[in-house]
Amino acid sequence: MSATQSSNSYRDTYRKSITAPEDFWLDAAAGLEWDTFPGTAVDDSAAPLYRWFPDGKLNITHNALDRHVAAGRGDQTALIYDSAVTEDSRTYTYTQLLDEVSRAAGALKTLGVSSGDRVLIYMPMIPQAVIAMLACARLGAVHSVVFGGFAAREIAARIDDAAPDTVLTATGGIEPTRRIEYLPKVAEALQRAHHRVRDVVVVHREGFETSAAEAAEQTEATWHDWASLTTQAGPSDAVSVAATHPLYVLYTSGTTGKPKGVVRDQGGTAVALHWSMRAIFDVGPGQTLLTASDVGWVVGHSYIVYAPLLAGATSVLYEGKPIGTPDAGAFWRMVQQHGISSLFTAPTALRAIRKADPEASKVAEYDISSLKYLFSAGERLDPETQRWIGEALQVPVIDNWWQTETGWPIAANPVGIEQLPVKAGSATLPMVGYDIAVLDPLGEPLPAGQEGNIAIKLPLPPGTLYSLWGDDARYVESYLSAFEGYYATGDSGYVDQHGYIFVMGRTDDVINVSGHRLSTGEIEAAVAEHPAVAECAVIGLADELKGQRPAGFLVLKSGATITEDQLRQELVAHVRSSIGPVADFKEVAVVPALPKTRSGKILRKTMRQIADGKDYTVPSTIEDAGVIEDLLPVLRRNL
Repeated sequence: MSATQSSNSYRDTYRKSITAPEDFWLDAAAGLEWDTFPGTAVDDSAAPLYRWFPDGKLNITHNALDRHVAAGRGDQTALIYDSAVTEDSRTYTYTQLLDEVSRAAGALKTLGVSSGDRVLIYMPMIPQAVIAMLACARLGAVHSVVFGGFAAREIAARIDDAAPDTVLTATGGIEPTRRIEYLPKVAEALQRAHHRVRDVVVVHREGFETSAAEAAEQTEATWHDWASLTTQAGPSDAVSVAATHPLYVLYTSGTTGKPKGVVRDQGGTAVALHWSMRAIFDVGPGQTLLTASDVGWVVGHSYIVYAPLLAGATSVLYEGKPIGTPDAGAFWRMVQQHGISSLFTAPTALRAIRKADPEASKVAEYDISSLKYLFSAGERLDPETQRWIGEALQVPVIDNWWQTETGWPIAANPVGIEQLPVKAGSATLPMVGYDIAVLDPLGEPLPAGQEGNIAIKLPLPPGTLYSLWGDDARYVESYLSAFEGYYATGDSGYVDQHGYIFVMGRTDDVINVSGHRLSTGEIEAAVAEHPAVAECAVIGLADELKGQRPAGFLVLKSGATITEDQLRQELVAHVRSSIGPVADFKEVAVVPALPKTRSGKILRKTMRQIADGKDYTVPSTIEDAGVIEDLLPVLRRNL
């Protein structure tokens, strides 16, 4: 543990990061191996654009792999691949993973990929996806992972923005009830894109209809087989790059029009993730982390691939679902099988488990004694779900709040430094380097307990975005122009008298009822306390008299027998008693499912637009477009 983490006081550690950021972050950087150790932590010469460790040089993959092998930990398990859909499970030691990554990097070199080139990765949750990301970083190439559920149009848009010469993909992804063909989508994307891709490399998986040869006929690119290419290639050493060198571009979910490519660097990312793994997640060498996300999302980038390996820990790559592969005990089975100490997932997954197994009976079927913590992020963790899963597992449930843009938690409970008291509904306290303020619309600070715009004082800490790919002006306009000297998170919330952060939702999820500003998140938290409710979304509907009025859309737990009228009466009474008459909550509709993005965010804005009779666009990131179709009659009747 570095000196930045040696204090047993979170507040002392946090205070140092804010008052003496140069000393703090250079101290944190000393935990990694550098080719040139930086003499400066932050470069503010182009403010409000900041760069971290401007005079340092390193390679993030060397720190994630070579460093551990050289230290004698080559036989330790680095990666466990657990596929519930193919019943395949295998492990890679640090030595084996280093060999796979160095040969994959060598294969990319034979295709002409070098430092600064972009490589688009479109793969399911298979080991080659992790290997591909690390291989790119090893060469100093910039990877852009596209989630496997995206359609050809979205792939093409990202090709045009990142301009990769090489695409790495697979024949397809496997879901519990179907197989998703990737190659027809890749071929169509190459045809749609204005930028010409030179090479496509395909990982072959059994059971898919479209072959690489068939897909190749539709494009001008040269297509290659992953296994052949990597087997024939010689290993490649890690390329030393500037700490400010771009590591990856990741496009934000829900993008419309031109994609918004968040770009992060090698040095700052390595330092921040290395620090966070021990301090926030209490994971180090010899410990195993299951992050039940996807490498196509930021959580997968940070806490499936980079952070666990930087920490010398073991990362579980899970190809499956929280339920249905085969049941609601999937996570608990892996905890027992792999000796998992920390589990990181989304509230959506927890609510899905609760709906399928309301009594958490599956937990008792497995030995989960290795589990120390459950971490949750991706959306607001409602207090009732937090209570339920905490009682079921008998471990601390740690909410943490962050964004694609930040790359690691803005707020969390830093259990590796000091386990702080949990407050239901709060992501706890700001993490090092994040100087949080709650501002009114004019940018003036609000007092404790008053809800407003959550902003972060510049500069953001290392590991966060330093710009948008190829578009500094758009970065400034989108994030830095609302409040001078601050990064606008776009989230609404408040800080209590003890500094605890309560994130209530996006700023457009704040509704105005008869002149009173109300958070839909607060109403949802009250509604979710009802024992029959598995999931809920509260939106503000246009109201001629009151401006807006709240309406709740509810998914019931399996086996719930309550009538909709009875449920409405009980919820109206409960919201009135817990929030007050000011909420004016009177309208409830029971629905079979809520529309969500593939990362689990409920599409409240789209629901609101439909209910208000406005034009709407179903985001490309939606998990199941059919859910919107099923909701149309309910939404259009305006309840």
